[in-house]
Amino acid sequence: MPQQPPVRTTGSPTRRPDASMSLLTNVMEHGLDEGYAEAAARRRAGGGRLPRTPRAKLGLAAGLMVAAAVVTVGAAEARISAPVLAKEREELIDRVDAETAAVDELARQVDELRGEVGERQRKALKSEGNDRERLVALLAGATEVEGPGLRLVVDDAKGTDQGEGSDGPRGSSGFSDTGRVRDRDMQRIVNGLWESGAEGVAINGQRLTALSAIRAAGDAILVDNRPLVPPYTVVAVGDGTALNTTFRSSADGRYLEVLRENFGIRFTLSSADEVRLPAAPSLIVRTAEPMTATAGADRSGGQGAAGTGKGTS
Repeated sequence: MPQQPPVRTTGSPTRRPDASMSLLTNVMEHGLDEGYAEAAARRRAGGGRLPRTPRAKLGLAAGLMVAAAVVTVGAAEARISAPVLAKEREELIDRVDAETAAVDELARQVDELRGEVGERQRKALKSEGNDRERLVALLAGATEVEGPGLRLVVDDAKGTDQGEGSDGPRGSSGFSDTGRVRDRDMQRIVNGLWESGAEGVAINGQRLTALSAIRAAGDAILVDNRPLVPPYTVVAVGDGTALNTTFRSSADGRYLEVLRENFGIRFTLSSADEVRLPAAPSLIVRTAEPMTATAGADRSGGQGAAGTGKGTS
């Protein structure tokens, strides 16, 4: 029976199933680099120890000696410098404490001198002179004042944290109105009292003068950089009945009514037979003229008062 010739295929040869993973196969089969393999073979041939020549031993010993010397020198320097650093630190602390005590002492002296200057200014503006000097002392707040007047108590609206508004006389302020009394409200109230004939004004016990400033720091109102706490009690000295009527009918009195209607700000205004205003805590004398002993004697009925002065603030 004749044999069949072998069948020949003309297609491409059959590829290995893992031909696409040749890189992973190579890494798995040759996990150790050839250089590492040669070094391991040399170690096995030498009994598992690296060759140690005398030169290598000397180098190793020299390196160990240098490292020990560096550590020893560093430890010695640290031990020597530690007391010096501690001493410098203690000296610095002592200097800080001494300077702090000096600053405190200077601040105390400044307060004493400031009080002495204020007392002398008040004495210079006391009502020992003529009517003009008494008027200057009154307007400057140099002396306490007692007499008839009115009492105005202004307070924030109830629930000021919930109320909001953007209309009314304060709508152009740039921030939402919440029924709180603002510094500009107090400015208008005080100016309205002055225009209505008040001879002296105080807010929460702080005397106002021509140099007083009413400002704001956040929601807090400051009078001469001193914060106020609501309710704000404004006391004015003058003809109580006339002052009350004039202020209510003025533009600033109507402004206060609008604040109550639009924002719920509360206030009470009443006349008083007797009110008392304290002297201003600090005075600034702008001009002063020295008085001779003769002039002082003429004013005091023949008894000289050398060193007495008069001034305006």
